[in-house]
Amino acid sequence: MPTPPRAVLFDLDGTLVDSAPDLCNAVNRVLADLGRPPVPLSRLRQVVSKGGRAMLAVALPDLDADAREARLAPFLAYYAQALANDSVAFEGVDELLAALDARGIAWGIVTNKPEGLARGVVEGFGWGTRCKVLVGGDTLPKRKPDPEPLLFACRQLGIAPGDAIYVGDDQRDIEAARAAGMPSVAALWGYREPHEDPSQWGADHAFDGAAGLLASDLLPP
Repeated sequence: MPTPPRAVLFDLDGTLVDSAPDLCNAVNRVLADLGRPPVPLSRLRQVVSKGGRAMLAVALPDLDADAREARLAPFLAYYAQALANDSVAFEGVDELLAALDARGIAWGIVTNKPEGLARGVVEGFGWGTRCKVLVGGDTLPKRKPDPEPLLFACRQLGIAPGDAIYVGDDQRDIEAARAAGMPSVAALWGYREPHEDPSQWGADHAFDGAAGLLASDLLPP
């Protein structure tokens, strides 16, 4: 990148926050309602970035899509009751965000999680006043991999897309950034299934941890 970014935009689940424990708890409450045993966290973690429907597909593989869809609202309701109980920031994230604040670089979140739930997570982590823009999956008619959420975030910040970088752990994140004309960073520390190969996503940069991004030449010292 020829000049330092004016803003860094992040995906939420799998990039800033390890939200899998609270999401798994919500799924297991749905399973309990159905008289089924709980699903282990290890089975759900890989698909967290794919959203609630993907998690329910793992937990309820014997049900058809319509039957699983009927469980989505209860799942979201249970999750809304405990958004940040067992979730934690990924290693190095707190230091990265603190450094961005100290260096005067705005940061925000663009996620496919419903905005209300995403805002609850952000508030739960005490980031409410620090996060300069938050775009959820239902904020706009379109969501990632469409570029519009990223473009909207930039308009809210008053910057051009090329003046920001986007960090995410899913191929849709990289596709959205590319379509928006925004440099992209693959968060290799996030959630993905065994068959997914981030080296094939076409990200401009990739890091194994948040500390690697912080130490890179993408951000000014």
